[in-house]
Amino acid sequence: MTHSPTRRTILLTTGAATLTVGCGEYGNENSDSGSSSVEAGTELAKTADIPVGGGKIFKDEKVVVTQPKEGEFKAFSDICTHQGCQVTSVSGGTINCPCHGSKFHITDGSVANPPANKPLPEKQIKVSGDSIQLA
Repeated sequence: MTHSPTRRTILLTTGAATLTVGCGEYGNENSDSGSSSVEAGTELAKTADIPVGGGKIFKDEKVVVTQPKEGEFKAFSDICTHQGCQVTSVSGGTINCPCHGSKFHITDGSVANPPANKPLPEKQIKVSGDSIQLA
């Protein structure tokens, strides 16, 4: 005699599989969520668009560009190293994640406020004249 799975068994199994697949990337430190598909040489902004002591987030390119000091530009991934949320603001000398309150220094991407415990990965940019481009 063969037993067919009950409707409940099928729903529970399907639900568990869906949950496992859906959460597979969340918080995965090895995921490539900080990479962008934008080509090198793509202009991100004019230097005048990046405030001294602040920065600007380029969501589509997954990059944050900062200007810690006059004429000094830095770029970092805009994906928080805590659980993969996209940062949403730059203020008070930090790059800020809305999900759990992590903050990163605009000078080097290091953690200014946990729960993140790893710095934002640096991105390569090139400043040519008044243009900031991905390198």
